[in-house]
Amino acid sequence: MFVSEASHGIGKAIARAFAERSAQVVITGRDLHSLERAEEEIGKRGSEDFAGSGGGKGAARAVFSILYDVTVKANVEALVESVVSRFGRMETLVNVAGVNQRKPAEAITEEDYDWVLEVGLKGGFRLSQKAGHLMIARGCQINVVSLNTYRPLENVLPYTMSKSALGQMTNALALECGNGDGGTRFWDGLASRAIWLGRRLFWLVRPLRL
Repeated sequence: MFVSEASHGIGKAIARAFAERSAQVVITGRDLHSLERAEEEIGKRGSEDFAGSGGGKGAARAVFSILYDVTVKANVEALVESVVSRFGRMETLVNVAGVNQRKPAEAITEEDYDWVLEVGLKGGFRLSQKAGHLMIARGCQINVVSLNTYRPLENVLPYTMSKSALGQMTNALALECGNGDGGTRFWDGLASRAIWLGRRLFWLVRPLRL
């Protein structure tokens, strides 16, 4: 499974949860030092937990890190190809990457707006689209949104816009992936879900069984 921007915070916690359940995990991030540290921490924890469950150290699944900036379009194809080359497939994608710029609406610059939307929305779309072609037979995409998706807070307008749009992107993908009308869909085997940050996040992640 693949987690974008998993060198810290929520992405790192999600990657750890999958690793503890014996999944092969690929994590990405923009900072090499924090990414390598996260790989070491998650890999060690995952190996210990898997060995403790009876799998033994030799059976522990690996955690791999790839330096990746979601704002660089040219990186997406190479990134996905690298994952497929190593593992043969990509069955789960978790889009976590997002940034914030805390300013009153009247103080937001076009550069602020572009940066937040490029990372939080466009970067997620690129990964969803490119990886989706590999998930036609089987796959799941999870897009991490925010409380701001449904109830905006003050001074985070671009962030609210990016997460709201990401939530609607997820809804649109879920609609196209479904078979409810009996027609042929572009990604028939792909499931798409959004989770928002708050109490429900760990309710969704912790019971997961792979």
